[in-house]
Amino acid sequence: MSQKWVETSVGLFILAAILGMLLLAFKVSDLSLYGEHDTYTVFAKFDNIGDLKPRAPVTIAGVKIGQVVSINLDKALYKATVTMRIKARDNNIPTDSSANIVTAGLLGSNYIAITPGFETAFMQDKGVISETNSAILLEDMIGQLIFNSKKGDKDDEKV
Repeated sequence: MSQKWVETSVGLFILAAILGMLLLAFKVSDLSLYGEHDTYTVFAKFDNIGDLKPRAPVTIAGVKIGQVVSINLDKALYKATVTMRIKARDNNIPTDSSANIVTAGLLGSNYIAITPGFETAFMQDKGVISETNSAILLEDMIGQLIFNSKKGDKDDEKV
């Protein structure tokens, strides 16, 4: 009887450990076992999204209020349409707000930062943020720096 009790307790302990690891994995990866019901959808169109990916955070003043759900190409305008899911408790985003794709640190991942506007009307479900600023690409900035420095060298030779 004692042997069977030890085997059962070890089995229960291993099962509890596996369940704990699964819950920890869901918590760390920001996934949930159930759908987000208390959210609303907001859209924004960008000329260039850089390295923005689905599940990237959406923030206001550095506070996460939602996440990117999907990114699609608008074939008529050749712009990226970003679909964001915002928590319902954060339903006070003014309609004249702007969305910016920014980078977490120098080489970090991209996310969307919303800068609130001054309108008294707020975004509703399926609302569109019309004022957007595309991602600033480090490669483009380095290319411009090199191009401008070479141009400056040619101007110095003429003098």
